[in-house]
Amino acid sequence: MIEIKNISMNYGSTVALDNVSFSVGEEGILGLLGPNGAGKSTLMKVLTTFICPSQGTAQIGGHDILANPLQVREIVGYLPENVPLYMDMRVDEYFTFVGNARGISGTALDKRFKWLRESCGIASVWKHGMHELSKGFRQRVGLAQALIHDPKVLILDEPTSGLDPLQIIGIRRLVKELAREKTIIFSTHILKEAEVLADCIVIINEGKIVSQGSREELAEDAMKYRCHVLTVKEEKMAVERALSGLRSAKDISFVDQTPEGLVTFEIKSSFQSGEAWKEIDALNKEKGWPVKNFSERTFNLEDMFIALLSKNKKEKTFV
Repeated sequence: MIEIKNISMNYGSTVALDNVSFSVGEEGILGLLGPNGAGKSTLMKVLTTFICPSQGTAQIGGHDILANPLQVREIVGYLPENVPLYMDMRVDEYFTFVGNARGISGTALDKRFKWLRESCGIASVWKHGMHELSKGFRQRVGLAQALIHDPKVLILDEPTSGLDPLQIIGIRRLVKELAREKTIIFSTHILKEAEVLADCIVIINEGKIVSQGSREELAEDAMKYRCHVLTVKEEKMAVERALSGLRSAKDISFVDQTPEGLVTFEIKSSFQSGEAWKEIDALNKEKGWPVKNFSERTFNLEDMFIALLSKNKKEKTFV
């Protein structure tokens, strides 16, 4: 559905995007993750034809953003970081204006109104003045305007910004439902949002893609190793000596020892290796150690994000 090809964006001597390329399938959610100022909003403005890139292009639904910007706008719904509202309008007047601008009127527009009121949870403020709305409701109205023409592609810049916990849960649920029939790209600097919503993640920093893929692919790229945690009741030196003989182990780290004689070690192995746990289990059985805990440590997105940005920084320093 979306093919981004070598997009760069320069503002004078400032490079906001640097040769960015990736693709997005027809259904599902792609999370664009990065720190503030990474280039996320700039990329979204390029994809929605709000600004033209300095170099490169993209195709959305088969339409080139440079050659066919109007066709792109017809199939894209966009929620920018700063919600585009007119404070002197009522909510219903605003949606009539947006619907007419999108070429929707009459019965078709009334049907969309009904769907938007229910799905986006804005029925209670439908006749309110825009200036009366809380930040959370303004965010919902902004999302609703992006959906009014039932777009194939939805591009959301920080969609849960300013929402309370219950509102965030509601927006997450709606986004997941929409992803069954739409392509969705959303940007965030909040790791939890990307972890909960995204099927695929692109991490961007200083205008460049640091890593991309599924959560498992990011983990492999970021961590480069698996980590098993073993807690047994045995003398520390004996356990350390036995673990050091494991063929699959790349590194053995002592973690803790309790007054009861329980010792905990971390055993790191190659990420590609799926045999480490079998070898550790066999060693446990051979030694007859009383085992309190044997598990594989699960890396969360925060671990991956920090590791990837640190790795990127080291590579740039080396170059």
